[in-house]
Amino acid sequence: MRKLPNETPSKPLDRAPHRKCILTGDSLPQDGLVRLAMGPAGQIAPDVRAKAPGRGAWISVDRTSLEAALSKGQLKSALSRAFKTGKLDIPDDLAGLVESALERATLDRLGLEARGGTLLTGSEKIETEARQGKLVLLLHASDAGRDGCAKLDQVWRVGSDREGQDIRGQILPVDRQGLAVALGRQNVVHIGITNARAAGRISHMLERWRRFIGHDIVDDDAEKKVA
Repeated sequence: MRKLPNETPSKPLDRAPHRKCILTGDSLPQDGLVRLAMGPAGQIAPDVRAKAPGRGAWISVDRTSLEAALSKGQLKSALSRAFKTGKLDIPDDLAGLVESALERATLDRLGLEARGGTLLTGSEKIETEARQGKLVLLLHASDAGRDGCAKLDQVWRVGSDREGQDIRGQILPVDRQGLAVALGRQNVVHIGITNARAAGRISHMLERWRRFIGHDIVDDDAEKKVA
C-alpha cells in the first residue's frame, strides 16, 4: 500500500495538554476545547486562540448546550467557581461570539496556509496532486457541486490506494465566497493540502469549529447541491 506523504500530523490531539470542562467535568485535550477569558471588569469573552492573559475557563460543549447552560444559570455558576468571583459580565450572545471566533480562527488558518504555499485551490491542481498520491487533506465549500466533489474524492481514493474505502473530502461550514475572502483568491470551491503538518493545523481548528456548531464532516444536504 502506498504511504501517504508526511502522514503523521505535527501535534495529535491526544498529545496536547488536557483541560477540564467547567460544564461537564470531563478532562479532554486542550486543542479540542474552547477557552473563556475574564477581563478586568469581569467581562467574559471567548479566547479560542488561548492567548489572553490571566486565568481561563474551558468548555467542551456544543452551541446548543452552551446556550442552555447560559439560560439556566449553569454557566454563570461554573464560571464563578472557576474564577472564584460572582462579579461576572456574561454577554447574552456568548454562544454566537464563540461560533464567530471559531470561524474566524479557522479561516485565518486557511489564509495563513495559503500564503505559506501549503494549500492548493483549483480542481485541476488538486486532481494532479491527488493522482500522484500527494494529497493529505481535501476540503469542499458548502456550496460545492456534488459531481465536482465526487470526482475529486474518487481521484483521491485511487491516488492513495484506498479505492473502495469511504474516503471523502470534508464539507466545510462555509461557502465559496467566504473561502475566497479568507484566502484572497477567486472562486475557491475545493482545497487540497499536501503537507501533513499543515493538514494537522487545519484539522485541529476545523474539528473544534465543526463540533461546536454541530456540523458533520459529510453534509448530505451540501453534497446534493449543484454548482
